[in-house]
Amino acid sequence: MSLKNTIFLIILLLIVGVIFINSNKNTNNRWYTEKQVSIGKEVFLKNCASCHGTKAEKTVDWMKTLPDGSYPPPPLNENAHAWHHPKWQLLQIITEGGAPYDGKMPAFKDTLTEEEKEASISYFQSFWSDKVYEIWVDSRNGLKDK
Repeated sequence: MSLKNTIFLIILLLIVGVIFINSNKNTNNRWYTEKQVSIGKEVFLKNCASCHGTKAEKTVDWMKTLPDGSYPPPPLNENAHAWHHPKWQLLQIITEGGAPYDGKMPAFKDTLTEEEKEASISYFQSFWSDKVYEIWVDSRNGLKDK
């Protein structure tokens, strides 16, 4: 291999490495990466947006009961209570659905992989302000995510 080809190969490997590192870096010092948010957007739009809105904003009056006495799906942006729940509980709700909480959300146990569930959380958390995200982190009081 000529010196010119060797230099070209080294430069190419460096560029690929930088792209890989940047696609996996955490977003704003959060637990998730930009790549997870991108995957999460696709998962969320396909599975969650019809109830929670395309930007996790749906149901402004989420605390007002429906005619059957149940509550509508809450927004998952920072305007409702999603930030009160640790990540393990958000994953549990996605997996098991809303039934354990007297809700109507379907279970995604057999629909989404663990990676997709986490990515969907990263997507709706990407709408949280830094202040709300910090409150979420602080409110966990050292609880470890499962």
